Amino acid sequence: MAGPTTAERGERQQESSGPPAGRRLGPVRLRTVVVLAAALVLAASGTVWLLYGSGWTRVERVSVSGTRVLTPAQVREAAEVPVGAPLISVDTEGIAARLRRKLPRIDAVDVVRSWPHGIGLKVTERTPVLIVQKGENFIEVDDEGVRFATVSRSPKGVPALELALPRSGSSAASLRRFGQDRLVREAVRVAGRIPAAVARDTRVVKVRSFDDISLELGDGRTVAWGSGEKSAQKARTLTALMKAAPDARNFDVSVPTAPASSGS
Repeated sequence: MAGPTTAERGERQQESSGPPAGRRLGPVRLRTVVVLAAALVLAASGTVWLLYGSGWTRVERVSVSGTRVLTPAQVREAAEVPVGAPLISVDTEGIAARLRRKLPRIDAVDVVRSWPHGIGLKVTERTPVLIVQKGENFIEVDDEGVRFATVSRSPKGVPALELALPRSGSSAASLRRFGQDRLVREAVRVAGRIPAAVARDTRVVKVRSFDDISLELGDGRTVAWGSGEKSAQKARTLTALMKAAPDARNFDVSVPTAPASSGS
């Protein structure tokens, strides 16, 4: 009688060896997974409770930094940070937007959580480069042309913007073409490029047209600047021209490659 075939011997060997080791450990692995899942759920629940339900991570203080003209109290009041609320739930973007809306002097603000109990407000204020007189008050204008604040005193060292815009002639055509806001931005562009030594002595930035912007200095000297184009080159030319003609009263850098000075 023939013995078992190779296939039959293989089947008997598999039956005698029983199920694979992995299958025998199946219940153990299942219990491990269940225990780990339960631990994760408990940990997550504890974290949620810690962040939202406990008193350990709630807002207790609001710190303010970076102010120069504004006071920390003004910033805190405008921010309306919900003291006592869970720190994790504070809408930092909403606070930043509210501060910029209520306090236009603020150019940028960074609202940060300071665990476990604080909110930090890091403020950057706008810096005026020009002022516009309105009655007895002065409107501050920053380097982007934003009119951000009205003050009763002219800030020290900030030149006044004078719009001398005639209603007829080429200057009137410039006003119609560019509009007053564009002309103001052009004056701001010039003010931001005035050499530091000259800027300290500049009292007025006068705009007659887009291409006719001039500076009036504190000692009566004048600078014909032209438009805001090539302002960096004009600034360098003006510095050199003033050194070359220290007694001159009038300087013209409207065409920086052909500057001129006159008077004494």
